[in-house]
Amino acid sequence: MFSKIVDVATSLSDIRDDSIIAISGFNMATTPEYLILELYRKYNQQGHPRNIFIISDALPAVPGRALDQIAEGLYKETNQQFLKGALMPFLGFSPWLQKLVTDNRVECYGWPIGVTAYWFREIGSGRPGLLTKIGVDTFLDPRQDSAALNELARRNASCHVSVIDIDGEDYLLYQAPKPNYAMIRASVSDENGNLSLQDEGMKGTVLSITQSAKAGGPNQGRVIAQVRWITKSGTINPRDVDVPGPLVNYIVVSPKEYHWQCGSIDYDPRLSYKIIPPARENLLGDIPLDGIPKISLEGHKKVIARRILLELTGLLKTKRSPVMVNLGIGIPALISLIAAEENVTDFIITVLESGPWGGLALTGNDFGLAISPFALSTMPDVFSNFEGGIIDAASLGFLQVDKKGNVNPSMLPNRIFGPGGFPVIAGGVSRIYFAGSFMGGKSEISLSDNKIRILHDGTIPKFIESVYKIVFSGHQATKYGQEIMYITERAVFRLTKGGLVLEEIAPGIDLHRDIISKMSFTPLLGNSIKEMDKRIFNEGTMGIRDEVRTLNI
Repeated sequence: MFSKIVDVATSLSDIRDDSIIAISGFNMATTPEYLILELYRKYNQQGHPRNIFIISDALPAVPGRALDQIAEGLYKETNQQFLKGALMPFLGFSPWLQKLVTDNRVECYGWPIGVTAYWFREIGSGRPGLLTKIGVDTFLDPRQDSAALNELARRNASCHVSVIDIDGEDYLLYQAPKPNYAMIRASVSDENGNLSLQDEGMKGTVLSITQSAKAGGPNQGRVIAQVRWITKSGTINPRDVDVPGPLVNYIVVSPKEYHWQCGSIDYDPRLSYKIIPPARENLLGDIPLDGIPKISLEGHKKVIARRILLELTGLLKTKRSPVMVNLGIGIPALISLIAAEENVTDFIITVLESGPWGGLALTGNDFGLAISPFALSTMPDVFSNFEGGIIDAASLGFLQVDKKGNVNPSMLPNRIFGPGGFPVIAGGVSRIYFAGSFMGGKSEISLSDNKIRILHDGTIPKFIESVYKIVFSGHQATKYGQEIMYITERAVFRLTKGGLVLEEIAPGIDLHRDIISKMSFTPLLGNSIKEMDKRIFNEGTMGIRDEVRTLNI
């Protein structure tokens, strides 16, 4: 019987020049780091494969590891011939790949995570691409940038987006080259190649990536899986098989150092749900390394997260059932910590774009994993809940907001992070609470006596005339009746058809000195500008648990 369990050199031996390689990875979760590094080693030793094109569901890297480690080597190589280009939803955790892209040395396209994850599923089904309304009137639209992140991508157009009219409405068709190889990761393989992700913190898009490579009838591609362990045939419960063996060509056992659960944690049973901490105190206690920051009132990020939690609490009172909310990276991710501090995680249910439902979301390089979720979806499945408007709300970060309500979350001429999951979430969920500091740059803000004082303000305006790249369209949001708010530490705005309306200011803040004079446009002023709830500036909890206790949910 042919054994699929081989050494890494054998598994990579038939990858040819000009290959299209799909690689799983959400930061380091589900990232086949060993395969990635060994493929680059093969290129350095043999000069092949050359001109490969990589497509990922998110980003298989954190700074200094996996794809970022390779990108550093490529950047220092004057005439590298290894990487032709990439379709990569997020570049934020790969500074060296960003350099390659901004210097126009590899072509790069930035589709959203949800679009890319679903595109793999569509290609695996033999369809030409993904048809969706996500991206209309944004930089993803071919009437703007067609998702090209640099000039080389605009010129080559290896991945492209088309406008399709259906019953008078614009849709976008996303198309890219079909993968002929897939490099994926699981925890365990049995002797027949059946794969289980039982020690991973997420399911990601591993199965759909596999299917995208195997689709094509007689022109099927090859699938290489990195695992940590081999077990006997028949010892994996069929319910725990995430990728059936017949879809896999080669299995490679990885050394431990190339198979971390996330960016700063090699293995923690809480992240593979082998241990479920029973109490809130355990969740907020000894989290390893820098997975979760300590909760304190220092700075103003907690103020913003608290204000959004109050908004979610109001929605809870109206709905009278638990609120499902997606939390983006950065300040929004802190909301789950505040909800835990207020002991309302039973009522405010976080749904992460990587798949976990509930629990306590990790942040930074470990974003995407959670402690003690109650369910775990694949990424294509979880993004259906966002694009379809199934969940109740989302909180996402912002870098720039303009007078039309358009949002740019992360991109500047010398800073190309890519869209991440942002466009699908913001374009599909009915209520979006954008979260961010009012000004960019270094600031010093004092919080005391239920007030906020600006001791030293940042120097970079974030509320500007026109955003650098439109990643969220205010026009599309008002057209389809989304509820949109922009929440900062000193002011709260709401999007209307007439523009941004200033609804609240923080106690201790001067309207003209601290807000209007720091904006490139003048917001609409409501008839009654309220003061932000003083509880969010207090030490201790806000008492939300007592508020919701009477709802009998």
